[in-house]
Amino acid sequence: VHLVESGGGLVQAGGSLKLSCVDSGRTFSSLAMGWFRQASGKEREFVAAINWSNGITRYADSVKGRFSISRDTGKNTVYLQMDSLEHEDTAVYYCAARTLVFTQNRGDYPYWGKGTLVTVSS
Repeated sequence: VHLVESGGGLVQAGGSLKLSCVDSGRTFSSLAMGWFRQASGKEREFVAAINWSNGITRYADSVKGRFSISRDTGKNTVYLQMDSLEHEDTAVYYCAARTLVFTQNRGDYPYWGKGTLVTVSS
């Protein structure tokens, strides 16, 4: 498993960004994928997750209704669509993978990308 995130950048509050995570190892079909984020000085926290096999998703309360996680099986890619961004969403966003089904515990994910920085200006 080799995860690479992209799509981060600088955006104004209220704007949108779409993050992508591709697995160059092409093993997504057996994995569950999660997005986590880590703001400066804070612990890494769960954002959203999706089971690759059945598409079931889950979101942190702080992003519910604003963020959407999806997958493209043909492109071996997971996306995080982020709308109505707030200054508090500023963080490095990480893609993570584990076998079978997702959890919200970062310790359950053995595979991680290097992250992509999202900065939301207020």
